[in-house]
Amino acid sequence: MKTNLLVAIFCSMLIAVQAQAQARPGSGESHMNAAKAVAYKPGQDFTWVFDQNCKPPAPRAPQAARPAQPAVAPAERKIPPKSEWFQEPSKVFDNLYYVGSQLQSMWLIKTSDGLILHDTAFDYMVQDQIVNGIKKLGMDPAQIKYIIISHGHNDHYLGARYLQDTYHPRIIMSETDWNFMEKDETPADKKPKRDMVATDGMKLTLGDTTLTMYITPGHTPGTISTLIPVRDGNQKHLASIWGGSGLSARGFSSLEEAEKLYSASAKRFRDIVTKAGADVYLSSHTVHDKTLDKLNALRFRNPGDPHPFVSKDAVYRQLTLVGECADAQLAWAAAASSN
Repeated sequence: MKTNLLVAIFCSMLIAVQAQAQARPGSGESHMNAAKAVAYKPGQDFTWVFDQNCKPPAPRAPQAARPAQPAVAPAERKIPPKSEWFQEPSKVFDNLYYVGSQLQSMWLIKTSDGLILHDTAFDYMVQDQIVNGIKKLGMDPAQIKYIIISHGHNDHYLGARYLQDTYHPRIIMSETDWNFMEKDETPADKKPKRDMVATDGMKLTLGDTTLTMYITPGHTPGTISTLIPVRDGNQKHLASIWGGSGLSARGFSSLEEAEKLYSASAKRFRDIVTKAGADVYLSSHTVHDKTLDKLNALRFRNPGDPHPFVSKDAVYRQLTLVGECADAQLAWAAAASSN
């Protein structure tokens, strides 16, 4: 197994090096080519993230001065019909379940002493998607002891307040993203009340299961990426959740600062997961890796078939991809500023 992993990693690195050789080293194109080279293999489809994060910036057109615009009241929130977001819950590993939507991924970890939930999506989803989903899986939502919120965007935390008020789990975010969330425009009564603070490398143990959280800034200033031990029969695996894939200046002094932090976090977390032997990639949004296709594949998995979520190569490729895309954006920005 170790030999196969080394071969897979070597092949990924060789593909990336060959791609870089086709463009000037260090250029935006060279980093984009390196990302493209690892963006797709059958069953490892990260092309949506590539298209979003590795998109070359559009040329900047001169802008005429614009007159001041009157303040506009925020648009009333529209809740989409259930058919556009609802997803039936499913078992993924012996101790890991999917209770997410068609769009947002929520992962439920079952331990010998209760449940840990990773992310909560929107408040309008929480009853049907999480509470009823847990019940459909034969478990009790009152057994949720901890909720990890990967980052302070409201499509990841809005469901937490209901769960906090109803079942009283501990809510975990990084200090930076507690602050980040508290400054956004969401009404205070819709946000979870400040609770536990995650620190870099922090262990969370519940019963027979220990998760490890790392602070990986870039998507937000205090994004959490997590390692989760999972089981498939007699096989033990280690799942990795990269806390957020998009690039944005929101919460940072500049887009350049966000991209630099993102690049450094991706490289650091790739080293962490490689050393730890992580062999399962779990997404924070289904489009990142076509999660729903993998869930569907599980329905038709025969005894002895490989598990569609298990691939050390996929874990390595995804983190290589997002790091190279961040480097591409930095290189393009540097080239534009020098012209």
